[in-house]
Amino acid sequence: MKKSLIALACITALHAHADVNYQVTITQPQHHLADVEVTFPHSTQTSIDVQLPDWRTGRYEILNLANGIRFFAAEGHDGKALKWEKMDKNTWRVHLSEPTELKLQYQVYANELGLRARHIDDTHAFIDASGFLMFSESFRAEPIKIDLDVPMEWRSVSGMNFADSKHSFKADNYDILLDSPIETGINQLHKFQVDGRQYELVIWGEGNYDVDLMLTDLKKLVKTGTLIWHDYPYERYVFMVHATSGARGATEHLNSTIIQRHRDSFKDRDDYIGFISTAAHEFIHTWNVKNYRPAGMVPYDYVAPNYTDLLWLAEGSTSYFEDYLLLSAGITTNDEYLNMLTKRVNRHLDTPGRQVQSVAASSFDKWINQGGDHGSNYSTNIYSEGALVSMALDIDLLEKSNGKISYRDVHSQLYKQHKLPNSFTSEDVKRILKQLTGRDYHAWWANHVDKPANIDFNALFDKVGLEYKHPKSASVVANLEGKAKQQGELLKLLHVARDGNAWRAGLTAGDLIVAFDKHHVRDSLSASLAHFVPGQTVKVDFIRRDKLMTTELTLNRDYDKPKKITFTETPSAQQAMLYKAWMGVAHPNEKK
Repeated sequence: MKKSLIALACITALHAHADVNYQVTITQPQHHLADVEVTFPHSTQTSIDVQLPDWRTGRYEILNLANGIRFFAAEGHDGKALKWEKMDKNTWRVHLSEPTELKLQYQVYANELGLRARHIDDTHAFIDASGFLMFSESFRAEPIKIDLDVPMEWRSVSGMNFADSKHSFKADNYDILLDSPIETGINQLHKFQVDGRQYELVIWGEGNYDVDLMLTDLKKLVKTGTLIWHDYPYERYVFMVHATSGARGATEHLNSTIIQRHRDSFKDRDDYIGFISTAAHEFIHTWNVKNYRPAGMVPYDYVAPNYTDLLWLAEGSTSYFEDYLLLSAGITTNDEYLNMLTKRVNRHLDTPGRQVQSVAASSFDKWINQGGDHGSNYSTNIYSEGALVSMALDIDLLEKSNGKISYRDVHSQLYKQHKLPNSFTSEDVKRILKQLTGRDYHAWWANHVDKPANIDFNALFDKVGLEYKHPKSASVVANLEGKAKQQGELLKLLHVARDGNAWRAGLTAGDLIVAFDKHHVRDSLSASLAHFVPGQTVKVDFIRRDKLMTTELTLNRDYDKPKKITFTETPSAQQAMLYKAWMGVAHPNEKK
């Protein structure tokens, strides 16, 4: 700590306190190009390193954000060019022969909509500082001003406050700038107020969305913050929506979020629930991550991975709470909640990696974890796995306290006790658990967080008046433990479950199945296996490396319909009470 303070004092002494100014000029939007000019204050340093971040907040992955930079140049206060050199893929070192103000100029190619870091076209620009605006650690704490030069008909919106014009913004420092993206272009803007706080919904792109419904539900959603936390950390919040042709996903920011969905995926009820669930997820992040987050991520290091074993709590718990807020607010129904929970549980049980990697290990390895066949077999997902571990902890807390203490109380205390600039560790969470309950949670944590979680869903759901079973209409079928898609007249294996029957038979992802027992495959695995029965051994003809091969496997027993979570028909008073304490609404079969 002393060394850090001394280093900060030395840097402060080397330059004068003044604003860092950015000018972004959209020059050729149809070609995704912008010119950027950055002015850093007067400095007496002999050299200054300027960088573009290696990753952006909300996406725990090293990205190639500097690969669109061209025509870099630097000059002093007198307009004379300064010598510079490239130190690594995203660091430029500018040499100062005398004390001077530093001005940088460079071009940005912005055609990465799906990364939610940089995108420009003839209708808009989405500007996340991580993809556009270089910084220097020497000036990271200085006030920021950013001016946009954009087409006359464009409108600019951000979580930042306006500065000198409708296309100008200001921030207290680079960290706030980095967490406050700008949407500028031809867009819809809808403003509303709830409980004295200001909200904006800005939509870029045409689509089948219903603005009135979106506004109605967002007004309900933003009232739910006090169901978990004691106050709101903002006075103004911006929901940004991209109705696009390809990109999808979302990212949380300091007092805003960017949500991307296909332009035609808003109208159907399931699609709309996907949208409003995403909005709830990012809204929750306003507290969880943006106002309290794990050690290892405070402060952010923008040019290196930020390691923590608690990303499952940052992301998975957020995924867990989104369903609670939507149901409590009356945006979704009990049945819709159970449908979403069923999908999550079934996806978990269909992922062999749940038996290999804990949520703590998955959190730490998020920067390198891969998807696909190997990822499914040997890894877990911090979102879905973290949500289920959060649920198991929540129901344990509720049951043992007779409905008086929940996982929401844990997050409320994290916000109260570890609000930024503080941070928290696993031990801090366990300490809060003991403060709330009087019980030691080290053993529970070891079995559910530090080891692969082995959750007994039947026992867990029974506590809150739910059942997890196959529908009565489900029929027994033969099964190959893998996933495939039709490719021409063959079936291409996409995933082969570790230690399943296809795995033991030597099949692997990428194999092209031709026939089962000389019966040519049909358009799906289930249709292809409809002629066979569980326990039957079949010959599988398949193609690998353009060569026809054969193996044998024994089909296992499965059902044509997956298990489903349903409400117990006659819940006990205890079950009904715990369900209401858990979800905030009455059990639909509770005795009146």
